[in-house]
Amino acid sequence: MAACSGSSGIGRLPGADDPYFPVGSRDYDATHYALTLSYAPSTGRLTGTAEITARANRRLGSLSLDLDGMNVSSASVDGDPAAVTRSAAKLTLHPRHAPAPGRSFRAVVHYAGVPRRITDPDGSQEGWLASDGGRRVAALGEPTGAMAWFPSDDRPGDKATYDVSVSVPEGLTAVSNGELRATRRNAGRTTYTWHTGYPMATYLATLVIGPYATHRTRLARAGGGPALTAFTATDPRAGAGGKRLLDALPGIVAWEEKTFGPYPFSSTGVIIGRTGDSGYALETQNRPFLPGPEGTATLVHEMAHQWYGDCVTPASWRDMWLNEGFATYGTWLWLDSRTGKDRVPLARSFADAYASAANWAFPPAKPPTAADISRPPVYGRGAMVLQRLREVVGDAAFFRILRGWPRAHRYGNATTADFTAYAQKQAGAAGKRLAAEVWQPWLYGQGKPEL
Repeated sequence: MAACSGSSGIGRLPGADDPYFPVGSRDYDATHYALTLSYAPSTGRLTGTAEITARANRRLGSLSLDLDGMNVSSASVDGDPAAVTRSAAKLTLHPRHAPAPGRSFRAVVHYAGVPRRITDPDGSQEGWLASDGGRRVAALGEPTGAMAWFPSDDRPGDKATYDVSVSVPEGLTAVSNGELRATRRNAGRTTYTWHTGYPMATYLATLVIGPYATHRTRLARAGGGPALTAFTATDPRAGAGGKRLLDALPGIVAWEEKTFGPYPFSSTGVIIGRTGDSGYALETQNRPFLPGPEGTATLVHEMAHQWYGDCVTPASWRDMWLNEGFATYGTWLWLDSRTGKDRVPLARSFADAYASAANWAFPPAKPPTAADISRPPVYGRGAMVLQRLREVVGDAAFFRILRGWPRAHRYGNATTADFTAYAQKQAGAAGKRLAAEVWQPWLYGQGKPEL
């Protein structure tokens, strides 16, 4: 991964202090991305204009953005042309007039090219995943794939709202996050306009293009109130498995609202692609992406991320267990709530995780390298941390913590230290036991704790 390049000028805030993927910049905070895109499947070429509204944290003699590949034809800052320099996956704009600290500014970048696939340290691929001669695209961004298709401050700690307008040939559908605001057809092409009004990390932004069948409906809320818009997109090859997942979605959302609290966004849904579109499912905000008709438990896991990862997002990738440990534990709870042969008792899920040697390679809060942030300890041992927390504080306090955590950091970012402090406060007298009985042995400690 490309190192974060510094910006010139008076003073400097610390760079994006992620030990695994040192991208992004602390020199400013993005507040809104407006992306206007046109895609040509026959050539694989994407033409784009990115309008980035941001607030300066210092005087910006230059503005550093993350963009891997693509050709930049021109750029401006607050309407004035800006010089452009490139270095690896860094795009730097040099404005004529440096935005002052605390001031909002607007940067515009015009770019085009064939977006790249990005290979991560663990060997997985993200970024712009095109197939079928370019007719199918899945743009997936965890951890740094957003830079493949739009310039951004590509770090989880900088969340923004989005407007994404995408033009594709007729016969193809373009699906992104949030709500579909408009569909316009002209001269053999269709433009889809999507709006995300809730803050979203760059890695959760998505764009899928293909011959998707789409469906929009309204879901009743578990706690009453306005109905929830559900927008789904299914590849024709998903077949009966895709229909099974679509049928399961309303019940999953209802169960998760009862378990985790009110759904945090105004729309939901799922995108079901083809097997092989990617090597993993991803919790893209509002509607997770699944590479084909996965098992229902996978959808439960990715939907749980809407609370744990999308609503409250780690400040950096070192805190990945706050995403995956919570979503894995949420899946354990869902399996425990099933009936008959479909039920997997919570004790069995915990026992299976405890027995798996893969979960003890390292502590979930201390992945040793970038290649380890999606390995089993972050998921399975992370979930075990939560079960041990539950056993120490009791059910009443535990579910108060489970439901209150995404509410306490609603639409923001948080660290492991934020969570442990929050849990200790909510646990009352039992909070004094957590450091010795949960955090040190299960969250931070090396080796396998005794039960």
